[in-house]
Amino acid sequence: MAESKGALLAKSVQKHAGRAKEKILQNLGKVDRTADEIFDEHLNNFTRQQNSSTKLQKEFNNYIRCVRAVQIASKSLMDTICEVYEPQWSGYDALLAQTAAAEALWQDFSHKLGDQVLIPLNTYTAQFPEMKKKIEKRNRKLIDYDGQRHSFQNLQANASKRKDDNKVTKGREQLEEARRTYEILNTELHDELPALYDSRVLFLVTNLQTLFASEQVFHNETSKIYAELEAIADKLATDSQRGSYTKKVKPSGSPTTTPSKGMNNTSLVNNSYPAPITNGSSNANSPASTTSTPSSQQDQSPRQPLSTTPPQSHKTAIEEENNHVTNDNEPSYQNTAAILPVETITTKSLNTSSNPNENDTHIENNLNNTNANTDISEPKKEVLLSNKPEHTNGNVEKEDSKKSPVVVGNNNKMEELYDIPVGATTTDLPPGVLYRVKATYAYVKEDDDELSFEVGDIIRVIEYEDPEDQEEGWLTGQKEGTNEKGLFPANFTRPI
Repeated sequence: MAESKGALLAKSVQKHAGRAKEKILQNLGKVDRTADEIFDEHLNNFTRQQNSSTKLQKEFNNYIRCVRAVQIASKSLMDTICEVYEPQWSGYDALLAQTAAAEALWQDFSHKLGDQVLIPLNTYTAQFPEMKKKIEKRNRKLIDYDGQRHSFQNLQANASKRKDDNKVTKGREQLEEARRTYEILNTELHDELPALYDSRVLFLVTNLQTLFASEQVFHNETSKIYAELEAIADKLATDSQRGSYTKKVKPSGSPTTTPSKGMNNTSLVNNSYPAPITNGSSNANSPASTTSTPSSQQDQSPRQPLSTTPPQSHKTAIEEENNHVTNDNEPSYQNTAAILPVETITTKSLNTSSNPNENDTHIENNLNNTNANTDISEPKKEVLLSNKPEHTNGNVEKEDSKKSPVVVGNNNKMEELYDIPVGATTTDLPPGVLYRVKATYAYVKEDDDELSFEVGDIIRVIEYEDPEDQEEGWLTGQKEGTNEKGLFPANFTRPI
């Protein structure tokens, strides 16, 4: 066994040495080599085809890796969008369905690329290493054939001198064996190489058709999904513009109750004042004894005269209370010019005194104290009461001839109807514009006669078309730069 292994090793070394010697002699030009131009052309085509398929395989592997990376990124993005998209928004269920369909499309597309494109390409490319081994074997047999041919030529040259027929016969047999082995491989390669080269067209057609068809289906279906997603986003935008998801936040420091259009912008009278009490019938026209409704308050102005006539043989105690109607929570748009102190004059029946001089002194002192307490920034009010009582049949009646009116400062009609806030600019304004305000909060109109605006919009405050329709807490304005006009809440804006 050891001798057979040694013989095989020696024979293999001898073959490699003979081939190396033959290559060197051929490269040096000492001996000729067998040429096959047709095979050389096939070999060039094979090399070019192998390089192209190897590059295609490399790039396609990279493409599939990128597709799978995009698939993962797309899934992560869609999951995040579904988390961000709030469940109460319109189209939430449709969004979940479309994102699931998109994920399924990505999965199917990646599967098709791997199974129907990459695997056939790998099978096609696997032919080239086997064919290359066969070509290398054919080249080795060609060198063996050339070596045996040169050796036989040398034996023939020497045999004519020495007449060694056995060596010539043996050399001829070895030459025939080498030629036969080489020609078998060469013939096979002459058939296989052109067939392999021609198969490239059919393979590319099939492979590319599968690739492009998969791409087409994927992108067509994906475009439909993204069209649906775009429609969902458009629907959400429309609902948002209508204010469906806008939280109306009241500004800090605003009134606790929302201004109502039904409230009249009239003087505010405290209805909790006590009504005057007399021994006889009370004067129904006394402003302090009447609990007014919003409609009747408009007729009873603080500028009405005040006077009473005490009954006979009774001591009249006139108590004047300085009641300032103020509200710390009232917004800046309130018509403060219309708020005036109200004097309540009550007559009580006192059985302990009947001195008229004492009554006159008491009335005069109370009036002096009231005038000192009611000194406010608005025009002063002067109350003149008659100190001469008129005796009637136990009843307190109105005496028109001795009434003294409440004198109010000179305010023109515009100032009575509209209160210009402090800090508002009233100069250099277009005709009919009282002042300008800037929106601090967005407002969406609820009626056709109202005005919608966004934060930062400039609104021109204009006069009411009918002053009697003026509503407390509401102004009439026109959005600057547009023709939109209507009512709007004043506490959503600030004067500029």
